[in-house]
Amino acid sequence: MARRLLFRKEMERRRFTPLRRAVNVPVWGDLGLRLGMAFALIGLVVLIHWLDRDGLVDHHDGHVSFLDVVYFTMISVTTTGFGDIAPISDKSRLVEAVIVTPVRILVLFLFVGTAYNFIIKRSWEKFRMARIQKTLTDHIVVLGFGVSGSEAVRELIERGTDPRTIVVMDPSEERLQLAEELGCNVICADASRDESLMAVRIANAQSVLVSAGRDDASILIVLTVRHLAPKVPISVVVRAADNEILARQAGADNVINPVRFTGLLLAGSAQGAHIADYLADLASVSGRVQLVERAVAPDEVGKPLSQLKSGGRGLRIYRQGQAIGFWEDAACALQAGDIVVEILPTDTTEAGC
Repeated sequence: MARRLLFRKEMERRRFTPLRRAVNVPVWGDLGLRLGMAFALIGLVVLIHWLDRDGLVDHHDGHVSFLDVVYFTMISVTTTGFGDIAPISDKSRLVEAVIVTPVRILVLFLFVGTAYNFIIKRSWEKFRMARIQKTLTDHIVVLGFGVSGSEAVRELIERGTDPRTIVVMDPSEERLQLAEELGCNVICADASRDESLMAVRIANAQSVLVSAGRDDASILIVLTVRHLAPKVPISVVVRAADNEILARQAGADNVINPVRFTGLLLAGSAQGAHIADYLADLASVSGRVQLVERAVAPDEVGKPLSQLKSGGRGLRIYRQGQAIGFWEDAACALQAGDIVVEILPTDTTEAGC
């Protein structure tokens, strides 16, 4: 136990890859746009000075060459002004006052803005995200952002979950970019490593969703998560029926088999035209009804499962690890600590009978 505590303290002292927050423009894209605009403005001033070179005087040799124009433009835009080249005609001075001076101010703002955005602002953002990372709590951790993981995140957001409370971990930068576009916090790391999971405060998470794409990788991740977070609910996707038992033995609370679920839909469609449609309706928040799991309310204690204050249809009670159906005698009186599974209409404005 002492060695484990020392190991955890050592892991906390390490510097982890910080979380990232969604950005509208990539870093190098933003930098390229700013520099491109600045050099375009400088090129415009070079062209203006070259066309008006007769209004300039070079006190060194009396001849204004193209190199002299470039040199004069740079010292003019940067407000250095050595005085060896100067405008002497009224037209040149008017150009300097009306055109070059606004360009000079704009270029200055571009460079100052770039320095602020890439040095001050991004350093502050990195520091702020590191502080958030240290205090992460009651968040949802999604390990793997493939087909299942991405669909789960989209469904969570549709159900009203704030994407800022979702942390996505995946080794693929391309997948993380998609997660960033949804507004989630992301981290590029291997989810099977202790230090990666500790970086997202896995023990403080509300729940963990595992979808690594391969059953062996998903089960290994479940083992690692359960080792670091003994009390956090874990849901995992496995594709082979033989691996469902292994996933539960590894510590998963919920094991989802998409192949089995597809089979249920197919079997339901064979027995009735609307069964599969209703099952899909239940599974998605975009349907007319949705399944909700919640703790029993204090004013519901002692009442039957059929009289929930939400107006939903009670289906099942989970009491001390035991599942109780709505038809069983134990469902006639709710108890404190019960977990209720009910069906609620997605649109609460629909009138009931």
